[in-house]
Amino acid sequence: MFLKTVLASLVLVMAFSVTAFAETGESQTTVTPINSSVGIEKTVVPFHAPKENKLPWGFVEGKIANPVEGHPVIIQIYKNGEAIHFAQTTVNDDGTYEYKFRVRDFTDSRVTKIFEGDYIVKIFKVVYLDKDTTSA
Repeated sequence: MFLKTVLASLVLVMAFSVTAFAETGESQTTVTPINSSVGIEKTVVPFHAPKENKLPWGFVEGKIANPVEGHPVIIQIYKNGEAIHFAQTTVNDDGTYEYKFRVRDFTDSRVTKIFEGDYIVKIFKVVYLDKDTTSA
């Protein structure tokens, strides 16, 4: 069941450009129990925003197989170990979530690159524990 949870919660982070995305195959997921029935599932995914990116938005999306109602998804973005961006988003009734963020801005004829280069994205979800789940 734990493997099903990991597979169901794989995350895609993308900056709306063919070359700006995180490979879900590179993600790492751990579950830390809070008590005997719920835990925190943490997924870590690398993210790359290329220098030549022309599009303005990026997003984090996924689906939680066993979400605990009333708990948001927490998203943290780091560059070189330093916190760059924190956010939270709600979980829909079907377990899906999505968070959009600006990677590039164009205001008053001036381009500002908010994200460029390599990042680590950490996604935290409160989930029900399966009896086969162990602390990782």
